[in-house]
Amino acid sequence: MGIGTPIRLPRGFFNTYGVLPLESMSYSQSPTVLEPYLHSLVGLQEDVRKHFGWDESDDLESARDMVHRVEDSLLEKWARHNRAGSLSRIYRRLVIRKANVAILGAAIEPDELVSILAEPTLIVAADGAAGVISEIPGSLSEKAWSRVAFIVSDADGGQGTIEAVRRSVPIFLHAHGDNRSDWASLLEFAEEQATPPDLILTHQTPGHIPGMHNPGGFTDGDRAACILTALGVSNNRIKMLGTRSDSVGRWSGSTQVELKMEKLQWMRRILTIQGLWVN
Repeated sequence: MGIGTPIRLPRGFFNTYGVLPLESMSYSQSPTVLEPYLHSLVGLQEDVRKHFGWDESDDLESARDMVHRVEDSLLEKWARHNRAGSLSRIYRRLVIRKANVAILGAAIEPDELVSILAEPTLIVAADGAAGVISEIPGSLSEKAWSRVAFIVSDADGGQGTIEAVRRSVPIFLHAHGDNRSDWASLLEFAEEQATPPDLILTHQTPGHIPGMHNPGGFTDGDRAACILTALGVSNNRIKMLGTRSDSVGRWSGSTQVELKMEKLQWMRRILTIQGLWVN
């Protein structure tokens, strides 16, 4: 780089976001960096990589590419300081207001969703599981969409994820080693919307990546739980719906069944550690 060459820094570069441990959160504060509820949740990610023979460097490269792609976007709402603001709004809606939250997993069925709509329960959808909302009657469907606090996605959720983007539902978008093309396509689609969704970026590497978070987790469903516990939502206010380890849910999208069944055992372990697994 020569003298006089302009240096382009990402928007929000000079904003500093210190780590705010879960123990220090109060109703007058909101997290700027999501710290895992238990640090062992991040350690488990390395166990997962070893089990499947995946390379951490691939996860890291995808994560860095994602944050660079987002911060090169012309969308002001995706600037780093505005992504931090998105996280603060979610914190206020879920934690300060002490909301009950239902996580919709890949095996969710319409009757399970309808059963929670009579209660003041907010919704977090694991990627394509948001598609179940379109299967319930119109008035109830709109009611359910209004309750969706965010979706958790690695960008392979299909139509349910697409509909959430169209409705400007906030997205915790995840980077891992083999989903670069998926998240790139989803970001391009999101940018085309009249009202693009808020973004919060997550990764699965042990180091700190500015502008991203690692609350723990492996699959979209258990990562959703990790995000909630990292925010400070207590276990007794989290309900797992459509979460099974004995079969592949129909909202999982295209997947190798045998591989997915292995992944579900890790999901179960992560949820058990947080006291959220229900047989």
